[in-house]
Amino acid sequence: MNNRNRMAIAVTGVVALATTAVLYVGLAARDRDPVAFGAAGVVSLTPGPRLLFRGTADADRGHLVTVSQADPGGPRAVSQVSCTRVHAAGGTGICLYTNDDLTTSLTVLDERLEKKREVPLFGVASRARVSPTGRMVTWTVFAVGDSYNLGVFSTRVGILDTATGEVTNTLEDYAVTMNGRPYGAADLHFWGATFAKDGNRFFATMSTGGHRYLVEGDFAARSVRTVRENVECPSLSPDGTRIAFKSAIDGDPARGWRLSVLDLSTSVVTPLAETRSVDDQAAWIDDHTVAYAIPRGVGRSDVWSVPADGSGTPHLLIPDGESPAVLG
Repeated sequence: MNNRNRMAIAVTGVVALATTAVLYVGLAARDRDPVAFGAAGVVSLTPGPRLLFRGTADADRGHLVTVSQADPGGPRAVSQVSCTRVHAAGGTGICLYTNDDLTTSLTVLDERLEKKREVPLFGVASRARVSPTGRMVTWTVFAVGDSYNLGVFSTRVGILDTATGEVTNTLEDYAVTMNGRPYGAADLHFWGATFAKDGNRFFATMSTGGHRYLVEGDFAARSVRTVRENVECPSLSPDGTRIAFKSAIDGDPARGWRLSVLDLSTSVVTPLAETRSVDDQAAWIDDHTVAYAIPRGVGRSDVWSVPADGSGTPHLLIPDGESPAVLG
């Protein structure tokens, strides 16, 4: 495949993702109530056997919702906080939300859903993650204006250390090692980061030259290195041994994505029983199960789960929800 065809594949994938993101944010802005921090009622991010997610039903659209992990389809606790993307761990939450002028902001939440810090983001909200301890938060936005990309959307990952206040605005500033050698290119962009328990080591997707790579990063060293190709939106398992991810079918995002799991010690990839296209960053419910959102009509999604070993069948975990996170 020549470089022109490779770049065409990359642009096609980014355009598809960006188009979805713009539609998604437009719907979120239309349906979102004003963000009302500190008025959350019974919803809490205190660690416990609960699942947090963004509601997509008419009654709770855009709001942060929690359910019992033992009964995900049961009674819901609905907060007054609204987000377009949400995640939480270790008593810390991250909320990406759309302002009235369609700009995006990030808010770090404490256990009571009260605002700890707010950061303006220059792009359209895409992904959000909190490290297991709650110290590190990371986000992905779609952005425009990169000269190499001819005005098409690209993606950027930012990281905030909530303990020190240190911010990485983009991983493009990090030193990159590809196949053991230093690498630099104008078309680098990143998305979908996930942190290890130590809060320093992380994984993300890097795109360059029409290829998408899983990279392992070191926050303190400001560096990333490639691990393998065709891995997008990684999610590290609770035991730190595997990564759930989506991969473009036949390397072509226009054909959709297959949900799989990578064993980091053996490099074995296991396709999961979910055969529908999954355009999401999966969340681990436990060491044996991953969850993800599947769209259902305009502005609606459901959270499904599937065994992480390739067995079984997909199971409807949470109706009318997306952006799931385990609080326990």
